[in-house]
Amino acid sequence: MEPLRVLELYSGVGGMHQALRESCVPAQVVAAIDVNTVANEVYKYNFPHTLLLAKTIEGITLEEFDRLSFNMILMSPPCQPFTRIGLQGDKADPRTSSFLYILDILPRLQKLPKYIVLENVKGFEVSSTRDLFIQTIENCGFQYQEFLLSPTSLGIPNSRLRYFLVAKLQSDPLSFQAPGQVLMEFPKIGSENPQKHAGDAEKTVEPNIGLGDSTHCSGKKTILFKLETTKEIDRKHQQNSDLSVRMLKDFLEHDIDINQYFLPPKLLQRYALILDIVKPTCRRSTCFTKGYGSFIEGAGSVLQTSEDVQIENIYKSLSSLSEGEQIEKLLMLKLRYFTPKEIANLLGFPPEFGFPEKITMKQRYRLLGNSLNVHVVAKLIKTLFE
Repeated sequence: MEPLRVLELYSGVGGMHQALRESCVPAQVVAAIDVNTVANEVYKYNFPHTLLLAKTIEGITLEEFDRLSFNMILMSPPCQPFTRIGLQGDKADPRTSSFLYILDILPRLQKLPKYIVLENVKGFEVSSTRDLFIQTIENCGFQYQEFLLSPTSLGIPNSRLRYFLVAKLQSDPLSFQAPGQVLMEFPKIGSENPQKHAGDAEKTVEPNIGLGDSTHCSGKKTILFKLETTKEIDRKHQQNSDLSVRMLKDFLEHDIDINQYFLPPKLLQRYALILDIVKPTCRRSTCFTKGYGSFIEGAGSVLQTSEDVQIENIYKSLSSLSEGEQIEKLLMLKLRYFTPKEIANLLGFPPEFGFPEKITMKQRYRLLGNSLNVHVVAKLIKTLFE
């Protein structure tokens, strides 16, 4: 087949480009577009031969889009307007304007692309922006399927539930199309097994793992030990017992100076209760966000490197100790942040993926927190062409 001419919108550090490579579909990225200067530095470092346009999408005219003569669009629009943590401004959020511009341009292109792949956060599927997107591609003649998928379904020990849509310009439905359903697993082409979809209540939310409430002692709120419900403990145990998922140790760096990644003592004591702690032998970790390394709550798991120390014993013994002694006990766990390279590994970036030296640690975490899982997108691209 003739190599596809691919337009990569909101290219970031190149997760979509990497997924396209991994899919082995013959293709050339004719242009990547992103306004983030730091992300563009990383993109250029990893894809030096790709035309990278450092400008807003609204700054590109219909004529310029036509000249690129692309037949596939890969895109991961800003997720902040739809995220559960944000204000959920949807179409009213200024960060949605570039995507609305794409929807305005799409039907007016001289030649419509044949394929579209889109990624966003869970929550996009219930937005009015999504409704407008669906209406636009339906009017253009696309057949499409929506998904909510996490890398754990590919054996990767990291929860990162995301919305995906694949679309193809054709009159016949896709072989795996399930009209009106958001599928919760990859299509089994030719399989008789029914797909799980977003109506299956037990699969619609990403697990929130390991958060507890601080205890009250003599009316004073203190962080003494990790409180978890039986349900939370069971869920962790269940995830760690799933042999179809690999262990975290397969994704860790070796021969690195880990001292710079250890959690500072004061931070340890202050946030002891809400840390999501995993060991190298665990088969789970929570979603890493752009605030990882700067924030604790909900930003991602931390790694216990002293595997012979029992975490329960440490936490149970804290209540009778002074603040200094508590810190001393917690330091025995040798808790550290995952390195940017380890997070990139969990996100499916290949070993040769890297950062220019001038990109700071904070910037690396931020860029990866905004990225996507390469393996998940690669499998969806393959599915679209099977």
